[in-house]
Parts: sequence; structure tokens; C-alpha cells
Amino acid sequence: MAVIEARGVCLTFQTADGPVHALKDVDLSIAPGEFVSFIGPSGCGKTTFLRSIAALETPTQGVLRVNGMDPDAARRARAYGYVFQAPGLYPWRTIAGNIALPLEIMGFSRAERSERIARVMDLVELTGFGGKYPWQLSGGMQQRASIARALAFDADILLMDEPFGALDEIVRDRLNEALLALWRKTGKTIGFVTHSIPEAVYLSTKIVVMSPRPGRITRVIDSPLPLDRPLEIRETPEFIALAHEVREGLREGHGDA
Repeated sequence: MAVIEARGVCLTFQTADGPVHALKDVDLSIAPGEFVSFIGPSGCGKTTFLRSIAALETPTQGVLRVNGMDPDAARRARAYGYVFQAPGLYPWRTIAGNIALPLEIMGFSRAERSERIARVMDLVELTGFGGKYPWQLSGGMQQRASIARALAFDADILLMDEPFGALDEIVRDRLNEALLALWRKTGKTIGFVTHSIPEAVYLSTKIVVMSPRPGRITRVIDSPLPLDRPLEIRETPEFIALAHEVREGLREGHGDA
């Protein structure tokens, strides 16, 4: 069974200037354990689709299922963790305290909170920083803490909305490597929004190319790259050819708009 299934999904926002058609006839199936990147121009609806999966937006037409449930039921069942573009950490809480927040809300015992915090901090390589405050950490470390918070309650699905977009290239490369290692270790299904072709190609098992508004899927590309991907793979002919295919898909979308 697909973890995420969309059939004929449309979403129109009503504004003072008239309707804005954010998504149109989106069909997509994501299998368990896939790493799926969504790429397209600004305003193409990729974040809107991710937010729809997370029940932060409501489609106006079509069917969207998450773990066999509607998105709101999946939210109540805590089927996914969500990582936003900005870390969104509370400055008055320590890193461990920020990670603990969803666990506190869910009613986990103190002992279980401590065990889960230690485990996810190890996963994102932040062991030893639990007592620090967000302002004492670099941007990249703050984003890792945000990922740890989303992983803390161990949902099968991780939704990530351009989490590394504001980081410099060196830090971004490091976090891309860390995210791939985390994905291989946990086997989670990941939906990842990005504007970067190299990032999408490096991370994904499947790349979803979207058109300018109204957002439609113009191409779904299955990656032939091996799961073991050192950064040097970006220099290989296979990587370059896949990046070219994604670029062509983006051009197609602009031509159809």
C-alpha cells in the first residue's frame, strides 16, 4: 500500500484579488521508504502540496491519503514529523527542551522522553549539545535540532520544506550527507521540497517535477543512482545525466504553462 496517495488533487485559495489556483490535478503515489523530492519554480505549489499532506492546507478537490487515512486523521495519529524552512526553536528552551516539546504534549513519561531525546540527538550528531540554547548554535546545528524534534516521536513519514535553503553550500553539503545517512538508518519515507537540482538529484529515489502555477506534476523521475552516495557522485556521468533530465522537466513545465 502506498504511504502517500494523491488522485486528482486540486487546491484553490480564495483571495481579495480573486481565486489562486495553487494545485491542479495532482496524481502521485509514494511507496514506503522512498525519498521523494519536489522541485519546481517559486509559487508552483510544491510547499502547498507538502502542507496538504500534513493537513496544514485542505484540497478543494480530489483524494489525498496518508497511511490510508485522510490527512487530518493522519495528523491526529501522528503519522509524520514536519520540518519547516526555519528551525522554529523556542529561544528560552534548551535544545533538549525543544526536542522534548512534542513528547511532552503527547504525554510521554520523563524517562521515555530522556531516552528518545538521547537517541535522536545521536542520530543528528548533536550529542552533548542538549543543554545549549538555540542562539548558542550555528544555523546548521539549529536545523539539525529541528529535524531531531520531528523524529522524536518516531513517525514513519518525515516531511521537509526546504530545510537547508538558507544555509551556505558547505553546511548544506554536510547536512545532505547526514540526512541521507539518517534516511538509510531509519528507513523512513521522506518528502522533501527544494529549489536545488543538485540537492534533489543527490538525495532522492524519486524526483517530482512541478510546473508554474497552477501547480501540476510534469514529470516523475525514478533515480538510477545507488543508495550509497558519497558527495563525489555528483561528478559522475550518471548524476549529470539525471540532473539534465530534471532540468529538461522544469523547462517542459514552463513551456506548458
